[in-house]
Amino acid sequence: MKEVILAQVLEARERRAMIQTRLIEKNNLPIISFSMNIPGPVKTSPLIMRAFKHGLDRLIEECEKEGIRLVDRIDIDEVTGPELISSVRSDANDIKKICIKIEEESKLGRLFDMDIIDTDNSKLERGIERSCIVCGKEGRYCSSRRVHTVSELQNAVRNVMVSFFVHEDKKRVSELASLALLKELDTTPKPGLVDRNNNGSHKDMDPSTFEKSIRSLSSYWEESFVLGSETAALSPEETFIKLRPLGIEAEQRMYEATGNVNTHKGAIFLLGTIAAAMGRLYDGVSIPNDIERIITECVAMSTSSLQADFSSMSGKTAGERLYLQYGLTGARGELLSGFESVIKHSLPALKRALSEGLDRNLAQDIALLELVALKNDTNMVSRGGIVLAREAGDRARALIDEDSVTIESVKKLDEYFIEHNLSPGGSADLLAVTIFLDSLETEE
Repeated sequence: MKEVILAQVLEARERRAMIQTRLIEKNNLPIISFSMNIPGPVKTSPLIMRAFKHGLDRLIEECEKEGIRLVDRIDIDEVTGPELISSVRSDANDIKKICIKIEEESKLGRLFDMDIIDTDNSKLERGIERSCIVCGKEGRYCSSRRVHTVSELQNAVRNVMVSFFVHEDKKRVSELASLALLKELDTTPKPGLVDRNNNGSHKDMDPSTFEKSIRSLSSYWEESFVLGSETAALSPEETFIKLRPLGIEAEQRMYEATGNVNTHKGAIFLLGTIAAAMGRLYDGVSIPNDIERIITECVAMSTSSLQADFSSMSGKTAGERLYLQYGLTGARGELLSGFESVIKHSLPALKRALSEGLDRNLAQDIALLELVALKNDTNMVSRGGIVLAREAGDRARALIDEDSVTIESVKKLDEYFIEHNLSPGGSADLLAVTIFLDSLETEE
């Protein structure tokens, strides 16, 4: 990002005045001059450009509602900042009202500088005093006395933009998380798991149970992402501590939607942490998709809390007993390891299968079998015991090593799992994580 000097700012101001005069002489119409109110020497960036485009879209939308047309529109994208200068086929006061409405109603409005120049070259005044973006007091007072430093003003401006766009981009994060869970459900066949063919080893759930659960969790992914963004200035550990109550609330919504059936408890924990980490890394321009950075942030957020969890385990729950007896760490261990099973096994397997031209359903089956073959799924051990769980993992590994993963071979493995009441629920959660991370890297 380039910094501007005073001479460039003055030159831009002079250019703007010349264009305004020329358009008035040509069209005898009022002029709208839209620029951004950005303190400091950096006047443009991807984030500033996004905010400007949002304001421009709002302006055009409001004008179209009133049947107002922009004439001889001139768009400027220079180091001194983005600008729009255009004649407006409208009464100057009418277009000014529209501009004031946008500046007052939009959460980005404090950054918009929408001037109206009448045909006599006079600038229409707002009539409404703007408040200071830092402290909320009268803006003119703070400005004239330089109450706040440039750094304070820049931070305030950036916070306004990031906090605005996080509420737009949270929807995309939620869509990707929901889609990952739906793709995991749609992967068919899956050994011992609910899919579109059968209910696997489960008598208390079917595809509709999962669909209800997925719908109930859509707001949780948004909440996690926003929480991460809002707590980015805090330590990673503090974000994780604040995230846990949201996860508990999400679990409750899941149970209410499914009739007290646990469909996505592991996914709530894992994907919720990922969404919060993405929020912490969010820059307001686009949702983060650097997987290494996201996973590193997840580990930084969770390590101290999870280590405390493991050190205090006494064997009261089934998960604690499996940890104390066999060292199986479940979803918490996966997060603590930096999603080792996903990063080293399932995600590379999925990408490799897709690159070889396999359809996505079979590629996701292969990724799932890679997870099952690791033989660390606590749900498998809980349902079938350690010996049977390991034998089932060996069967999955044999299919992979023999390059014989087909729909038919997975169907046969599904029959074996159902016969022995096995269900790799933890692996299913990690498959959803795998699909989610893959979607981030392939997202346009």
